[in-house]
Amino acid sequence: MEKILEVKDLHVTFSTYGGTVKAVRGVNFHLNKGETLAIVGESGCGKSVTSNAVMRLIPNPPGKISNGQILFKGKDLTQVSEKAMRSIRGVDISMIFQDPMTALNPTLTIGTQLIEGLKEHHKTSSKDAKQKALEMMRLVGIPNPDERLKQYPHQFSGGMRQRIVIAIALICEPELLIADEPTTALDVTIQAQILELFEKIQEQTGVSIILITHDLGVVAKIADRIAVMYAGKIVEVGTRREIFYNPEHPYTQGLLKSVPRLDLMGARLTPIDGTPPDLFSPPQGCPFTARCPFAMEVCDKVYPNPTAISDSHKVDCWLQDERAKQLLATTASK
Repeated sequence: MEKILEVKDLHVTFSTYGGTVKAVRGVNFHLNKGETLAIVGESGCGKSVTSNAVMRLIPNPPGKISNGQILFKGKDLTQVSEKAMRSIRGVDISMIFQDPMTALNPTLTIGTQLIEGLKEHHKTSSKDAKQKALEMMRLVGIPNPDERLKQYPHQFSGGMRQRIVIAIALICEPELLIADEPTTALDVTIQAQILELFEKIQEQTGVSIILITHDLGVVAKIADRIAVMYAGKIVEVGTRREIFYNPEHPYTQGLLKSVPRLDLMGARLTPIDGTPPDLFSPPQGCPFTARCPFAMEVCDKVYPNPTAISDSHKVDCWLQDERAKQLLATTASK
């Protein structure tokens, strides 16, 4: 399959009075054309920082991309000028931010905010831009678009505002859409509608999607592949079926045990004990060691090698690392 995005050894740091925060530490992943990749993990694990890095939206100072490559259709975005990035953002790559209320300008009508990106990047006439805006509002399920175009964000519900933000992100027909926690502030019924909307949009436009979330349950239906992130690293990646039915990393297993399931009625949810490590001074070994029920002596000393479970399933865990298996076999023989 054709890769539209490839991130290689990405490092993002933030300089503060207390020291340097190593927010993203050697992240590697790719996204195929027309695919949905979900990046999941606890709050603070580096998901949003990674997505902002792809968009080149890391504020400098205090943040910076200290190492790595972000290859979009073969072009390294870390090397292009800010002027060139402005021509890419919103046109080739668009982003849906977490809070639709703060993402929209309360003093401008919905129509103005929908049209401004189109007129800026494509230099279309006001009439054509308005027609395109109406088409996008219909695509995302906004009723009475002619009237709604004249209204302001406060006149829309939370779910409708999120649909407007999606329409703004899609109006210039990008090839890559990054959705950062698009359902966090919505109730479960509206969440389901928004996720169905993503499926519909992808089917009609062929856009590739990166979905950022902390909830594995949200991505159970729409993700083609899932990357599990912890303490600035992607610790496991695989297809949706591989992650849900054959999770190999203890952290992934812990996330799944904390999600309610209809097929296990009455079963108690099991939380993950402890807290994530301090990224001012991250551990040398596996960052999950202190919370892992299967931790071995080697875990907190050396980071494990990525282990391929299948062509599409990889995990960074000493339980699967061949060096640990050899060590355990040697110890058992003695």
